[in-house]
This record gives sequence, structure tokens and C-alpha cells, in this order.
Amino acid sequence: MLTPPTPTQRYFLTYSGVTLPLRLTEELTPDALRNRNTYFQADYDSAGRMLWLEKRVYGEVEMRHDYEWGSDGSLCKAIISTPDEEPLVRHFGATAPAA
Repeated sequence: MLTPPTPTQRYFLTYSGVTLPLRLTEELTPDALRNRNTYFQADYDSAGRMLWLEKRVYGEVEMRHDYEWGSDGSLCKAIISTPDEEPLVRHFGATAPAA
């Protein structure tokens, strides 16, 4: 029985762009988090695709994105969540609903 690969957790200061998935920039070491009030935390699969990210402010999750990827490596689905609102679900490519 194969064990699924363990995701790799990484930390970032900010992001760039407006398309999904967000492009996280300015990577931080875990030790640098002690001096930060705001940062992004993300998990990546063994192919380097982001599985999820959280924007953390004073230890609380302010925003979360969950990403699902197709077998071809393209983004299929994004779920964007904030504490006070219903999650926003976006579909891409073949999984997108017909207009």
C-alpha cells in the first residue's frame, strides 16, 4: 500500500498578482514568524502545487484558499473562505459550469 506524500508547509510575507492560485512571495523561515504579526502559511504537494493557504493575522486565520488540481496539473477548483462570509467556490477548465 502506497502512503500519500506528506505536504510541505512554507511561510511567506505577501503575495503578488490577482489570479488564482495566489503567487506567494518573500518566503520566511519558521524562526522569522516569532517577529511577525501577519504572514501567509501554505502547504504544497510533491509536485509543487499549492494545496491550501491561510493569511494569519495575530495568530487568527483571516482568509483561507483551498485548491484542487487536475491530473494535467491545471487548477480545477478554488474555495476562498473568510471567517464572516460563506465560502466562495470557483471552478476552472473542464470543471467550470456551463454559462
